Amino acid sequence: MSSEHQVRHGVDVERLTETMETVSETPEVGRFRFHAETEWTEALRSVTSIAEFDQAGERVHSREFRVEGDEPEQILGERTAPNAVELLLAALGACLSVGYAANAAAAGIELDDLRFELSGEVDLRGFLGLSDEVRAGYEEVAVTTYVEADAPAEELAELRERVEATSPLVDSIANEVPLETDLVVEGS
Repeated sequence: MSSEHQVRHGVDVERLTETMETVSETPEVGRFRFHAETEWTEALRSVTSIAEFDQAGERVHSREFRVEGDEPEQILGERTAPNAVELLLAALGACLSVGYAANAAAAGIELDDLRFELSGEVDLRGFLGLSDEVRAGYEEVAVTTYVEADAPAEELAELRERVEATSPLVDSIANEVPLETDLVVEGS
């Protein structure tokens, strides 16, 4: 391994290639379980702490991140932070950003500018339990990608297809993900 790696828009292309080869040869290295712990603070506010994940069955402690959540005043919150459905849009945007940056770097495409506009519609009748005919969550999510790069449009269309086909958040939103829930009653 050379001491100077090719870096394209902040992505170390050699390390990316090495990671892909390692995961291809040893799939268990690519198995991650991510963890988050959310605590209600007051009113409609909460704080989620993220500080560790598992890779290949081993717990990895990392820097702690705290993500706050609240609701707009129109939904009885105080708007001190984004609400959960807005955080889902942010997570999708972050995931797509990673996918474009990594895949463009691997393909030799230099990104000059990349941004996403995301929106989704929620009908409160579902969330409030007022209608069985309305979903509680997003009815649809729309994403517009704006990219400026040193590649022709058809190459960028292929990049988009690859990114969307391999995005964990696109997959999680577009396809049903098994959800297991438990309730632990404390202090009884």
